[in-house]
Order: sequence, then C-alpha cells, then structure tokens
Amino acid sequence: MHRIYICLLLAAAWPTAASAAELQEIRLWASPDSTRIVLDLSEPVSYAMFALGDPERIVIDLEQTMTDPQRLRLPEAAGIVTGVRVAPRDGGGLRVVLDVTTKVVPRSFLTPPNETYGHRLVVDLGLEQAPKPVKAANDGNGQRDVVIAIDAGHGGEDPGAIGKAGTREKDVTLAVARRLAERINAEPGMRAVLTRTGDYFVPFRERIRRARDQKADMFVSVHADAFVNRSVRGSSVYVLSTRRASSEAARWLADRENAADLIGGVSLDDKSDVLASVLLDLSQNASISASREAAAQVLVELDRVGQLKKSEVQHASLIVLTSPDVPSMLVETAFISNPEEERRLRDPGHQAQLAGAIHAGVRRYFHDNPPPGTRIAMLAARARGQPLVTTGTILGIPVSGT
Repeated sequence: MHRIYICLLLAAAWPTAASAAELQEIRLWASPDSTRIVLDLSEPVSYAMFALGDPERIVIDLEQTMTDPQRLRLPEAAGIVTGVRVAPRDGGGLRVVLDVTTKVVPRSFLTPPNETYGHRLVVDLGLEQAPKPVKAANDGNGQRDVVIAIDAGHGGEDPGAIGKAGTREKDVTLAVARRLAERINAEPGMRAVLTRTGDYFVPFRERIRRARDQKADMFVSVHADAFVNRSVRGSSVYVLSTRRASSEAARWLADRENAADLIGGVSLDDKSDVLASVLLDLSQNASISASREAAAQVLVELDRVGQLKKSEVQHASLIVLTSPDVPSMLVETAFISNPEEERRLRDPGHQAQLAGAIHAGVRRYFHDNPPPGTRIAMLAARARGQPLVTTGTILGIPVSGT
C-alpha cells in the first residue's frame, strides 16, 4: 500500500520568519491521463522545480516559505503520485517531494486568488491525452454516427460556483453531462463523448482539442450560473461572439502546430496565408451560424423545463467555444446561487429533465440539418419520403458525401 507522509521535525527546524509565505495545504486530483497537484499558499512565492530519477520523483523548492507540520493537510495517493514529503530547507524555505510511478515532464504555474481559493502553485504531471476516437457504428451502408462532445464544466480543483447549501457546480455539471450522454447514446445515429468522466480538471483548450480529435459534430458545454443577487434565476445558452472568433482566427493561424491541422477537413499547412485566412473565416462563420441555430433549439426545450433567464441565444467571449470547425454552445442550466434552483439542480429527476431538454434540442437540429454520410441523414430522408442526400459542404464549399 502506498503511503502519503510528511516529515515531522523539531519545530525549531521549520522556517518561522515573519515575512515568509505559508504553505497551507496540498491537494491532488487524478484524471485518466494526468495528475494535478495544487499547493495552497498565503501569498505568491518564488520556486524551483526539477525531476530526479532512480527512483522517479518531482522536487519543488519553495523560497521563503514555512508551514505548520501539525496542521498541514495532505491528499491521498492518486494517479501517478504515490507519496508526498515536505521538509525545511537550509537557509529558509521548504522542499516538497512528489514520489511518482514513471518519468514525467512537470508543468507549473502560479495563480491568483479566486472566490474559492487563495494563492496557488499548480503542478501538472503528464499531458492530458484525448481518448481513442470513437468507432462510430454504421448501418451496413457506411453511414456514420453523429458525434456529440459533452463538456462537464469545471472539475477537480475548480469547483465552479457554489450554492448556499454547498452544492458545487462541478458536481451538477458532471451529473447532467452523464445523463445527457446516456440519452444521446440511446438515440439511433448519435454517439456521445465526454471531455471528462470524473472529478478532475481539464484545461479549456484541451477540452476543445478532445472534441476535435473525436471529430465531433457538435460541442455542448454544461454549466450552472451564479450571481450575487440570489433572486436571479433561469437558463440561458451562449455561442461564441464574432469579436472573439476574429481574435481566435489570428491565434490559430499564428500557431505553427495549428497550421498543419485540418479545418473542416481541409489542411492549412500547404495554403498561402491569404487562402488559409479565407478558409478559416468560412469555417468559423459556418460554425457560429450552426451554433446559433442549434442553441435556439435547445432554448426552446429548456423553456419547457423551467424559466429562461434569456429568451434569445447570447454571444460571449468564452475560450471553450472557440473551436474553428465544431459548432459549440454553452448551456447555463440554472442559477446555483438561487436557493430554489440550487435545490432543483441537486435533484436527479430535474437533472434528467435538463439532459432531456438539451438532447431534444440537439436532436431536432441534426434531424433538420443532417450531415451528409450519417445515419441521421438516412433516417431524416426516410421520414420525409425523400431520396438520401449525399452532398454537403465543407468550409462552405459543396462536396460529395460518403
């Protein structure tokens, strides 16, 4: 059995300078592909981090930092971390040692206080890797399933908004996301993939990458809103703003890794800057238009479940919506800061209703706008008594379906 332990030395050995920062807690979350360690601090610190082998471990040296060895809370072993040790360093400061199961390249950053936590040093061990692409079932004629990427907001060290009764947004979003995935997987011609399947944090752009790696036809991010006025309530749905789309286009084209990627099935790496920019603009415009249409359908269904905060689709500058070629929406299911809506968000029955509303809206959109070469296109054509359409567009350009 792995052990988590802290080096308990004489109190006189620990730094006690009045100007020293304090290490207050160490927290840890593990995803299927990475482990995140968070050091809670009283103030920002200077630090150095390096890896050692035989055995494998990560060393973090905190300058001018102290802790109370009797009060310091340590997490249970998880992921690739099998042990944690903390000890004072000569000349002041602390050394934190993470025993790990394999060689990793750590990534770290300091983050300022938010509504839940104070200053933090965040260390990520291992890269978040997308799961293997879904093998879409077919009906024997080569028609593929429509893939819906479902993103449960927040997770791990990021609890999201917290209701007065202690309900955490990250728990609600994961519950609704799982129920939504069940409904989509039960729908003929549709398949769901989750950006996270447990209580761990996935960076915003990693969520986008996972959806694109899965060749998702749509990205749905599930959240619960909050406001200082606890009487505010209702659902709303957001899509990407045009201004943010323009700034993301410049970022995408400037990134060499992105330049070799595919946008709507077309590679940009062999295109001139002008042509690449035009193709990207076409893709983004088509994606935002589809996002608005699908989001409007979801709003109609949410109105049947409860009150709407905004009766029209909203536009926002949200990183998680910036995929250039995957229609994306963010659903604020309700206000977790409203006591009545918090109570409903905790109710499994209401969670199922929310999932059902999102599913119904997404389903209607795809049956009205079936991607060529999909089982839904075949089913929609059959329902209308029409011949199967095997043409569509990529980047606004007509192409033949498969």
